[in-house]
Amino acid sequence: QVQLVESGGGLVQAGGSLRLSCAASGRTFSRYAMGWFRQVPGKEREFVAAITRSGGSTYYADSVKGRFTISRDNAKNTVYLQMNSLKPEDTAVYYCAADYAYIDYVIRRFSYEYDYWGQGTQVTVSS
Repeated sequence: QVQLVESGGGLVQAGGSLRLSCAASGRTFSRYAMGWFRQVPGKEREFVAAITRSGGSTYYADSVKGRFTISRDNAKNTVYLQMNSLKPEDTAVYYCAADYAYIDYVIRRFSYEYDYWGQGTQVTVSS
């Protein structure tokens, strides 16, 4: 099992930047494919970005491509989401998620593919 704790959310003006962190418990973090999702009230959870176990491959939603960067530090059991050029429509609760991957090169893009979730961190972008 793995427990996930997000941090780094907050209020930022449009065009600004934030870096979210997701700290994972356990000694096998490097065996988990990781992802970031976001959700606004009344809407389904939306995929944002994903990264393989090693961090060698990443995948982004079209809405954030070129603005957001997902990365991980397996030595620190942490995955990051660097968010630049933020827009008001990026306002949401952001969640990190983990799924055990038996091999590298695994990218999970759908929420049902993930077994473990953090509690979420609020990101608010003002216009």
